[in-house]
Amino acid sequence: MVHMARNMRVPPNSASLAEAKKRTLEFFRMCCRSIPEIMEIYNLYDVVSPSQLRSAVAAEVRKNSNVTDPNVIDMLLFKGMEELKNCVDHSKQRHHLVGKYVVGNQGLVQDLGHKDQGSSNFLRNFYSSNYF
Repeated sequence: MVHMARNMRVPPNSASLAEAKKRTLEFFRMCCRSIPEIMEIYNLYDVVSPSQLRSAVAAEVRKNSNVTDPNVIDMLLFKGMEELKNCVDHSKQRHHLVGKYVVGNQGLVQDLGHKDQGSSNFLRNFYSSNYF
């Protein structure tokens, strides 16, 4: 399955929006099929599960769901294929994937709320000052 991702080539331009959406779905399926191999290559089992990584990839694809121009969709697919090829070919390091798909862009991080400002007067004054 991963050999498909390694032998990718740039597809011709999409003739219509329906064709571009079909290619996007095929690309997403190719990404999902290569997730187990990527998990194995980068030893990501201690950081994220395959289903969580699949959800992060789906979020990346859905991020551009409002694009309706087939040429722009083709360009985004090309960038996505390049990213997938770099991951499969081990052109990235582990922290690149963890930073982008596990922690970054509010991927799987749930607690981004307001931090505790401290219970002592000293800490409250420190946090409200301009010295940091």
